[in-house]
Amino acid sequence: MSEEQPLVSIIMPAYNAESHIAESIESVISQTYSNWELLITDDRSTDTTQKIINEYAIQDSRIKLFINEQNGGAGVARNNSIKQSVGRFIAFLDADDLWLPEKLATQISFMLSNNYAFTFTGYQKLESENLKGTVTPPQFTTYNKLLNSNVIGCLTAVYDSKVLGKHYMPLIRKRQDMGLWLNILKQIPKAYSIPDILALYRVDSGMTQNKFKILKWQWHLYREVQKLNILRSTKHFVVYALKGYLKYKK
Repeated sequence: MSEEQPLVSIIMPAYNAESHIAESIESVISQTYSNWELLITDDRSTDTTQKIINEYAIQDSRIKLFINEQNGGAGVARNNSIKQSVGRFIAFLDADDLWLPEKLATQISFMLSNNYAFTFTGYQKLESENLKGTVTPPQFTTYNKLLNSNVIGCLTAVYDSKVLGKHYMPLIRKRQDMGLWLNILKQIPKAYSIPDILALYRVDSGMTQNKFKILKWQWHLYREVQKLNILRSTKHFVVYALKGYLKYKK
């Protein structure tokens, strides 16, 4: 099993996610690829999130719950799960999003067959349980391309820790996923995609609201995390904002 299906560590942050987390966990359990561990770090939820996770963990030993000492944001929660992980492949799924059953099997086979260390896939938007538009990714992205537009959906990203080592998210409240992708792309030339729709991205929950407020964090990412100079930061920020506006208008 381990040779044909290397262990995949699935990284899930959770905070007051009682409305959707059971469905997200079920989408992992329903994977045709069975050699995984689901590492959920709860960021001090005040609702029944921990209770729901515990019920699943009792039934399935592949599901593990960790609890942050204090609320620190999604990046801190994800990093704790990455630290606890033992799988070769590191995958990401938020507590309000879903995977289709063939997601892991398709993506891990794609990576192993092509010797790709970092990949992502297409996904479809989900709003109030209704399917919306699809997002088809470019064939590949690079560090410079990604600076202009984050084409890697967090719920679709997988990296190979055997090749790259463990990579963690920068400790910022927003845009930490993009910061991680950029750091990986400093190490390798490209991240490759599968155009297939393999995940569902919920657009009407707390984790995906307040898009305009993210712009200040985008600037912070360029200047303080990636250490780009003013000229380069401004160039990429303008392109990023314009692309975001055009996407919003659609």
